[in-house]
Amino acid sequence: MIDDISLRNLRSFLVVAQESSISRAAARLHVTQQTLSQQIQNLERTLGATLLVRTSRGVRLTAAGEQLTASGRTLMDDAESLYAAVRAAAAGRVGRLRVATASHPTTQLAIELANTIEAEHPGIEVEVRTVLRPVEAMAELHAGTSDAALLWLPTGDAELRTATFRNDARAVLLAEAHRLAGAASVTLAELSEDPVVIVDAFGSPAVQAHRIADPRPDGRPAVRGPVVQTLEDCLTQVRRGHGVWFAPRAMAEWAVCPGVALVPVTDLEPVELAVAWTDAAPRELVDRLVAAAGRIGCG
Repeated sequence: MIDDISLRNLRSFLVVAQESSISRAAARLHVTQQTLSQQIQNLERTLGATLLVRTSRGVRLTAAGEQLTASGRTLMDDAESLYAAVRAAAAGRVGRLRVATASHPTTQLAIELANTIEAEHPGIEVEVRTVLRPVEAMAELHAGTSDAALLWLPTGDAELRTATFRNDARAVLLAEAHRLAGAASVTLAELSEDPVVIVDAFGSPAVQAHRIADPRPDGRPAVRGPVVQTLEDCLTQVRRGHGVWFAPRAMAEWAVCPGVALVPVTDLEPVELAVAWTDAAPRELVDRLVAAAGRIGCG
């Protein structure tokens, strides 16, 4: 029965009940008295009850009409609240956004973005999800356990949508005993004989080659060093002098530790930091993240 009740007819009835007059209610609703009377009749037919009777002074509610008036206002308020909530969700003003990150610098940035979005849009909750490697962040996007991720490009995943918001210069981490550890900067040519530690974290040979600058500007292949799974293992190899490691400057600065030196690389192209998502993500909420990242990235 509830499926058959028209909210429009119910709203019209409630206005009649408030005005105690068909004519005044019709004027307030901007409809003809005939149209309003038909709406009330349709509602009565649906409910199988007489809701009001006409008198010389207007209309009088029956017992059924009194009951509908008492309960109908709550129903209309709930319907209007539901409508507003749905519209807010559709506009990206409410909801829950899950953001994956795979490094300390991007996690710190994600926290800043989460705080900014939640301050600007109190109806949005942002969850920052940390994973060990970029390939795991991308897996979260495809599995739907995260809605967006902060990733340095390229990702090697053609199915991801991305929005770049910052460029990061790259540096090299090398052992403190390395011949170039005290240099103000280095070039790739000066590192041409040094093996590069490979962090198996990207799931794409092309991305892996990009991260180790292979091939070099002169066309020669990079010397490939140990392959490791984690940043901790990478730094161990660097400290022991088994290879060098290229990373975005923000990542390299965070990773510097005793036994490791950071040196800028002048001819190593910057990497882009981006928001990434799939077509299944809640686009309105992702757009909020992209907008906030754009403001912070330009700041």
